[in-house]
Amino acid sequence: MDELLNEINYLSKKSKSNEGLTDEEKIRQAELRKKYLEIFRNNFKNQLDNIEFVDEPSK
Repeated sequence: MDELLNEINYLSKKSKSNEGLTDEEKIRQAELRKKYLEIFRNNFKNQLDNIEFVDEPSK
């Protein structure tokens, strides 16, 4: 995951510089972002699935 974020950040910084991105790098950037969001959503869903609600006893 760290490598994925590092590459996404590198391409983002490069796109904002005067150099810009090549067409291949733009495609790679889109693929990396898609993969990152997929991983993020799966992790978030797993966290939500593991939440247990506990009711306190009534007095």
